[in-house]
Amino acid sequence: MATDKTFTVAGVSKLNGDYKVRFANDIMRIKNLAKSGHEDIRLADLESAMSKLEAVKTIATMDEFQDAAAQSVIAEYIEENTPKAAPAPKAKVAPKAKAPTKAKTAKVTEDEDAPF
Repeated sequence: MATDKTFTVAGVSKLNGDYKVRFANDIMRIKNLAKSGHEDIRLADLESAMSKLEAVKTIATMDEFQDAAAQSVIAEYIEENTPKAAPAPKAKVAPKAKAPTKAKTAKVTEDEDAPF
């Protein structure tokens, strides 16, 4: 939802048995939804222009959207579109310092009789 669009009308409607949250800037959007076969169209004027998430949170408290179907689709919309909290950055763990090791030396025997 990386958009700055605002809406003055929000609500729900049912199309093909599924409810969906709807947004508009004019209550006359009801006519277009009805023409497209939507049923149970409920749109409400908002107090001011709002983002989609703000609008959905506002209609969630309105009396006309208190039935189970509307509350279900509203809750689902809020859950899916609420920005997720960024995970806390993991603390960088410094690599463990290796304990100094003794330099390995090859045993040298001096045999004068050895060819090499």
